[in-house]
Amino acid sequence: MAVTIRDVAREAQVSVATVSRALSSPDLVRPATRDRVLNAASQLGYQPNRAARGLITGRTGNLGIVVPDLNNPFFTGVLKGVQARARQSDYAVFVADSDEDRTTEEQLVRAMAKQVDGVIVCSPGIDDTPLHEAAGITSLVMLNRRLRGVPAALMNSASGMRQIVDHLVALGHRKLVYLNGPRTSWSNKERRRGLRLAIQQHGVELIELGPFPPRYEGGLQACDLALAAKPTAIMAYNDIMALGVLARLRDRGVSVPDDISLTGFDDLMFAELCSPPLTTVAMPLVPAGTVAVDLLLEGLTSEAAEVRQVDLDTQLIVRATTSPPPA
Repeated sequence: MAVTIRDVAREAQVSVATVSRALSSPDLVRPATRDRVLNAASQLGYQPNRAARGLITGRTGNLGIVVPDLNNPFFTGVLKGVQARARQSDYAVFVADSDEDRTTEEQLVRAMAKQVDGVIVCSPGIDDTPLHEAAGITSLVMLNRRLRGVPAALMNSASGMRQIVDHLVALGHRKLVYLNGPRTSWSNKERRRGLRLAIQQHGVELIELGPFPPRYEGGLQACDLALAAKPTAIMAYNDIMALGVLARLRDRGVSVPDDISLTGFDDLMFAELCSPPLTTVAMPLVPAGTVAVDLLLEGLTSEAAEVRQVDLDTQLIVRATTSPPPA
């Protein structure tokens, strides 16, 4: 039989109301009484009823996260960090997939705001106005999108792209192609920002193509256009797209990296397992998910909490898809 709050009250020799206060608002209970209640709850293995606690605290004990595409391992990596950190704080996590659709994304954010204590929005493609409106009705944190007045966990994509260009230029490449991701993607804009700064610094030629879907099919679609530009290196928006490019190059008999170099972005598991292993930029997926939850909890525990936007470093991972260009 499940242990009830009455069992805890009986063991601690206090009232049911005192147990409730000790668990939900411990500052309102004398330390000695609070310790007695907590010890009794621990000894009996009591787990507070989440719904009942919600009636007392006005909280659901749930957090929401909206992602653009659960098929993309990038977001499952972020979810691992979110789930682990939420569990440590005794929160459950609801997950919704917008399938890269802006209208669906906005609807999901608004729907979740009514059912959870706070919402994390990953790489949102919707406009600033609906995001500000959502922040007005629930605690909101964004991942990989910067918006004034809204907390955010940000991965430094601009730095990652500069590292890629520095690496390719050091190998001797002078004509590069970049395959853009979604037009509405903040991460793509940041990558282009870092890319253009690096290109300007090194004085090499850059050709931008796209946008393309940030998926394997997007890489297949982009590859022939990239080859027509006759570059010595192709830089894909993400690893999934790079895998599509790699497959199409193989179909056309183009050797990587002997004939052309190729880079991705994200350092997903597949990047190391494909043949040849992919040069890419490692993104801090799990740490970003952890930081996003921390920012959300800060807003929930204090209305006066500082709005923080935390930048996380990225790192170039050199593997076998890049080498000096052919003579």
